[in-house]
Formats: sequence, C-alpha cells, structure tokens
Amino acid sequence: MVKRKTVAVIGGGVSGLAAAKAFDEKGHRVIGFERSHDFGGVWELSRSYPDVQTQSPKDLYCYTDHPMPAEYPEWPKGPQVHAYLHSYAEKHNLSRLFRLNTNILSMDRRADGKPGWTLTIEEAGQTRTEDFDFVSVCTGQFSDKNIISHPGQDDFVAQGGEVIHSSDYTDPSMMKGKRVVVLGGSKSATDIAVNAAKNGAAQVTMVYRENVWRVPYFVGGINFKRLLYMRAQEQQFNQWGKNGLQRAVAAVLKPLVWANFRGLETLLKFQLGLKKWNMVPDTPIEKEASCSLPIVTPGLFESFNAGTVKPIQGTIDHYEGDEVILTTGDRVKCDVVVLAVGWKLGIPYLSKEYRDKLIESDGQYRTFRLSVNPDLPDMGFVGFNSSFCTILSAEMVANWLVRFADGQLAQQPSRDDMNRNIEMMLDWRRKERPAAQVYGGLCSAPFHFKHFDELLADMGATTAKRSNPIAEQFSYPNAPAYGTYLASAPQYQAQ
Repeated sequence: MVKRKTVAVIGGGVSGLAAAKAFDEKGHRVIGFERSHDFGGVWELSRSYPDVQTQSPKDLYCYTDHPMPAEYPEWPKGPQVHAYLHSYAEKHNLSRLFRLNTNILSMDRRADGKPGWTLTIEEAGQTRTEDFDFVSVCTGQFSDKNIISHPGQDDFVAQGGEVIHSSDYTDPSMMKGKRVVVLGGSKSATDIAVNAAKNGAAQVTMVYRENVWRVPYFVGGINFKRLLYMRAQEQQFNQWGKNGLQRAVAAVLKPLVWANFRGLETLLKFQLGLKKWNMVPDTPIEKEASCSLPIVTPGLFESFNAGTVKPIQGTIDHYEGDEVILTTGDRVKCDVVVLAVGWKLGIPYLSKEYRDKLIESDGQYRTFRLSVNPDLPDMGFVGFNSSFCTILSAEMVANWLVRFADGQLAQQPSRDDMNRNIEMMLDWRRKERPAAQVYGGLCSAPFHFKHFDELLADMGATTAKRSNPIAEQFSYPNAPAYGTYLASAPQYQAQ
C-alpha cells in the first residue's frame, strides 16, 4: 500500500501546475506555494514584456489532456498562454491546492527525525514553519532576475538614465522617443529591441556578446517543428548512452549528417542574411543546439535592414554621462538600458549544506533524470528538464516524480544506480557535448524523445511510441499521444 503524503509544491507556473495535478490525482495531500498574486510563472502578466510569444508551436506547448484553443495562433502571445494555464488549473480544480502571495524563506530536513522537510513560510507578513513528507521544487530556471551592473551606472541613473531588467519592460510607451540600448542576444533581447523600435524609440542598439545560430519560425517556408523536432533529426546529435552498435552506425553516417547540417546552415545564412550583419557563428549548429538556441523574433532582420535596430557585437564596458561605452570602443548615447541577461539558476531557500550536494563546482547539477538527487531524499524538481516543449516536459517528469516518491517506478533506481547515471551524464556533458552544460546541464533539448523514452521506461509504460513508425521517426512529439503512454503505465492510488 502507498501511504498518503503531505506534499509541498513550490511554484505556481507551468511546472507547479503539472506537479500539483500529478500528486493530487494519486491521492496525496498537496499544498502549493506561489509567491506572486497569480498563477502563470513567467507567463504571469506583470512579468511579461509586450509582444512576448512562445518559441514553441501551440501543439508542442501544451499539456497532454488539454490542447490550446483552436483559435489561438501557431505561436500564442503571452496573455493567451496565461489564460490557457488558468483554464488548465480550472479544469483540474488546482486553485484549491495553492496559497498565493506566499514565499518560501528556507527549507531544511525535519528536526524530529522523520522523513521530509520543514519549510519556513512567509505569508501576509507572518512567518511560520510547516512540515512536509515530500517537496516538489517547481520554480524552474526563470525565477530570480540576474541583476548586473557596470562602472558608472549610478551616475548614469543620477543624471536621468534608466537601467531595467528585461522582465520589467512591460509598457512599450516607456520607450517612445528614447534612445535605447538592449544588452543581450537571446529571444527576449531581440523581442524587446524590435518592440521598442516599433513603438517609437528614437534609436535602438542591440549589444550582444557572441554570434549564435538563430532559427526562424519558418525555415525555407517549412515550419521549423517539422525540421528540428523529429526523432530522426535528434538521432543525428551526439546523444548520451550510445552503445557500440549505435556508435558504429553514427560513424558510418557521419558524412551524411555533416552534409545535412551544413545544408541547414547555408539555408539559414541565406534566409537571414547572416553574412551581411557579421552574425555567422563559429560553432557548427549541431554542436550548439540546446535550450539556448533562440528563435528569430519576427521583424528582427527587417529592423536591421531598416536601420531601426543597430546590432553591435560586444558588451558594456562602462557608462559616461549619458553614454554607454562598449568594449568595442563605440560610444552610444542612451536614455534607457534594458538588461536582457536572463535569470539566476538556483534554489536560494535551500541551505548551502544541501546546495553543495546538488551543484558541482563548475555549476553542473547532480540530478538523475533531471529531477532527483540521491543525497537529497524526499524532494525532487519539476521544470528543471528545460526543453523546446516545456509544458509536456514538465508533465512527463511530474508523473515520473510522483511514482519515484511512492516507490512505484517499474525500475525504481537505487542510490548507486542514480550516482552512476549522474556521473555518466556529467562526463558526457563535459567531454562529448559542451553545449549540454547550458542552464547547469538541466536541458533535455534537443533530445526530447530520448528523455521521454527513459522516463516512460522507468514508469513501466507498455506503449511509448506511435504505431506508425514513419510518424514516430519523422514527426514532432505529440502531447495527446504521450497522455496515452502515461496511462499505459501501472496505475495506483495512495491511501
């Protein structure tokens, strides 16, 4: 018999909703904590910048039992995703499980010697502690702003300049007539640069550190989901855990794989005009592809051509008066600097004693299946398995995690099993695929099928692939199909 647990779910975004549903439907007592006033995580409206939209098509960015509305565009806008998440929470009555405007201050092993954790909770100005049998950390990788500064910034602000994080860019009118510098080359950076120019900025300069491959929504007129989300394409990357036969086949096919990726690079160079803007990356695309591969913001290269956005490769060195001085020597007159420099990865409420068990000295995370650590019992992570289909990835690992917590995996790993796998994955990232070290190694892209295959095998799913081998090999992951795969795993109920 599986004992009913009291489970804390920290975070009310995409991953928190998936975890709350997974633990609740197995019969556990779930208490969710969301520090904001609303569900949604990065899609909560006060955190979304204008014109933000998904990088993934809507049929990839959804839960298995809840497709996005048919009337939504292929790449939904932020308010649409926010409404979708609310509709999912309503469908499964998840709001009853969450406490909003509640912050977790610390997390420590229970002092009474029982399994589980004690959370220190701040709510309505009051602080209290509460014990839990299991904790699901669902704050993901975009929870705490990465705040940086440069010499002279205080004087720049004092004389009237503004420096804001990209998540604080919520009102396009704030850029009208302003000279804007956007620091960063990610999707959020390019989105904001294009949006600022479109909304009347006097001048927009996008300062980025390095050239990276960027993928448009349509590559040569073909929706990129039909090119980059295939199992057949995934198998061309140097994935982990290949046996001798698979390595031999990869060696034989290496020239064809090389030609395939060079053809893709040639198409991207031509379509985007990368040479014109000196934006051709030095790294082959097959070595660089990971969660950091940005999708091209519509209108980005058009704005370069129109002169409304000026790209400069470099970074900020310091401020002088109302100028930003770049490492290239360029001096840019500026009223507003937008720091599109991402988020800090970490679990600040977990004490250093436990963080040291979780995080290697080079920043790589020690996780099995991107979800649990053998030295941190009675807890796991949902949403750390970042990917190009984030919602499906979160739901898959949430279903895996509740079974792991209940000892109901068909292949329940031992401590030694987990440590061996962790060491293998760390070695693979460091030696064979450096691009996989992005986000602390917590990125399953571009290996979605491989990651899902492992989770389903652990769960004992009797079905893990589509019956049509052509569709399985040459089409993108199908969320409803994965719902049937999850249903094919042994079912149980905690009591």
